[in-house]
Amino acid sequence: MLDMNLIRENPELVIKSMKDRQMDPAPVNRVIELDMTRRKLLSESEQLKAERNATSKEIGRIKDAEERNAKIEAMRLVGDKIAELDKKIKETEEELNSLIMIIPNIPDPRVPYGVSDAENVVVRYEGKIAEREFDPIPHWDLGPALGIIDFDRGVKLTGSRFYILNGAGARLQRALIAFMLDLHIRQGYEERYTPFMVKSEILYGSGQLPKFRDNLYHDAEEDFWMVPTAEVPLTGLYMNEIIEEDSLPMRFTAYTPCFRREKMSAGRDVRGIKRGHQFDKVEMYCYSHPDKSADELDRMLNAAEETCRQLDLPYRIVAQCTGDLGFNARICYDIEVWAPGCKEWLEVSSVSDDGDFQSRRGAIRFRDKESGKTRFLHTLNGSGLGLPRTLIAVLETYQQAGGSVVVPEVLKPWMGGIDVIEKQQ
Repeated sequence: MLDMNLIRENPELVIKSMKDRQMDPAPVNRVIELDMTRRKLLSESEQLKAERNATSKEIGRIKDAEERNAKIEAMRLVGDKIAELDKKIKETEEELNSLIMIIPNIPDPRVPYGVSDAENVVVRYEGKIAEREFDPIPHWDLGPALGIIDFDRGVKLTGSRFYILNGAGARLQRALIAFMLDLHIRQGYEERYTPFMVKSEILYGSGQLPKFRDNLYHDAEEDFWMVPTAEVPLTGLYMNEIIEEDSLPMRFTAYTPCFRREKMSAGRDVRGIKRGHQFDKVEMYCYSHPDKSADELDRMLNAAEETCRQLDLPYRIVAQCTGDLGFNARICYDIEVWAPGCKEWLEVSSVSDDGDFQSRRGAIRFRDKESGKTRFLHTLNGSGLGLPRTLIAVLETYQQAGGSVVVPEVLKPWMGGIDVIEKQQ
């Protein structure tokens, strides 16, 4: 969340940020109004409490019973007024806090202005899209033809947007996960295996609640939430803690299945396994010193790119514009790989610097060695990479004219001797 002092002292900046994000800035004005009300009520309450304390001491010295009783009665009325004010303060603070929680991060000056993802900016292209003597078929035809993707049984088990990976298809997915985790470990990220369910406060701290409540799966009885990304439990690891400065940066990688309610419309964008309510992802996460987060963003982006380079997948880097920028992020770059069967660029990673937005929500601080004071650290996150879109790109990029799929060299150690995926009998 944003620093209340920033909203109080520079409301124009926050209002502009909301407008640039194509959001209604009304909550900002209401927060300022509530903050003024809260401070006024606090001042009144503190004055009355000071008066009550002083009078209480005075009462003990009054010998005249009538005068003492009059003072006691007057303080009873003051106590009633204090209780009334404290109730109003609590109500005001609850509304104030709930509104601050839905105000997004302020975009970095480097973020291009734009109304929607259509105005995201392609920064650069990497790799060459191969010329072929045949027209690659999309994975939604290729997978069933090879017998490695079963849409019908996925729907049978759960419903639309679910599928089954069979045999070599399931193994290829598992190989991608293992490859990416091992790569990120070599890049300096420590692996964590986290719960796939978390408590409400972890989702508030990571910025998923309250804004994305309708997109999350919730067990109301236990108040557990299925994670929409490993970013959530990795943020929660150090909530309400103080980290020593020498421990920074702290870099983590984790695999989780991710659960999100996809609000989808019928059409080309939802064919196959590109979008679903359950998907796998390998995440990178960093707790950074505020002065080093820009360097960590470059480092994390390069780490995600290395995954594409080793898989030999053509990709491009896209800067999210203000209208598409994630709620927590102050700057974000997408990595999109080329899928020759779908004939489109598929987003497989978003690498974001969130500044101190999450650490304020989660009370994650570090102790400054020089001053001895605590400060909010910066957090960064990025997919490294997301599935099943990486799986789609591999299947469609490595398919052969006869319909088989060559296994990328870097994945072979996890494929149990399978070099080529052919039609399963």
